[in-house]
Amino acid sequence: MNFKYMDMAIEEAKKAYEEDEVPVGCVIVKNNQILAMTHNMKEQMKSATKHAEILAIEEASFKIDNWRLDGCDVYITLEPCPMCASALKQARVSNIFCGLSNSDSKNYEIVLKILSPDKNNASVTIVNDLAVEKVNRIMKDFFKNRRNS
Repeated sequence: MNFKYMDMAIEEAKKAYEEDEVPVGCVIVKNNQILAMTHNMKEQMKSATKHAEILAIEEASFKIDNWRLDGCDVYITLEPCPMCASALKQARVSNIFCGLSNSDSKNYEIVLKILSPDKNNASVTIVNDLAVEKVNRIMKDFFKNRRNS
């Protein structure tokens, strides 16, 4: 775990905020080399699948010319949704570090089941709540402004 990469994910989340996207940022790293830095783009790209994690997987895979992201660490400002957790597992990342847990406690249970080992894939380690104050402030401000609009 390297807080430098979490701070970079937070900067990506701020970009999403400025673009009126839910402020989630993601950074994928392997051997201290950044393979991807992205943020949510669902509104801009008009696609439900354009979450920060999905975009980061695509960018990292393109960069290394391989869909397998073995040995990669993923830094996300918010705990992944089930779709993104599944994509991260399928990409074979090693570790997921999250700035903030999802406010829906059921999400964590589902994500843990997805990330656990199965017949085809190894497990993925997930660690939550590594930057709670920073990420929570951005999320609260975003949704407060959205309600006031």
